[in-house]
Amino acid sequence: MAIRVPGVVHAKHFLRRSSRDVPKGYCAVYVGESEKKRFVIPVSYLNHQEFQVLLSQAVEEYGYSHPMGGLTIPCREDVFIDLTSRLSG
Repeated sequence: MAIRVPGVVHAKHFLRRSSRDVPKGYCAVYVGESEKKRFVIPVSYLNHQEFQVLLSQAVEEYGYSHPMGGLTIPCREDVFIDLTSRLSG
């Protein structure tokens, strides 16, 4: 007799799906000082000089290996949103 645990099945599906939620030409980044929030941004942002400053701060803070596994930006969420809105417009 098998016991189904819907929460575990749903969690596995969510983890598989989350990596597919990033469309081609975009990447996921985690932003925040304490609690990290996930944003999906165009990869073209990575080449902008202002975004390069954030990437340099990330290297200083975390190095090239971070336990979260993703690209993590150590800045306030409102600062990140302001920057990305300027880059998009």
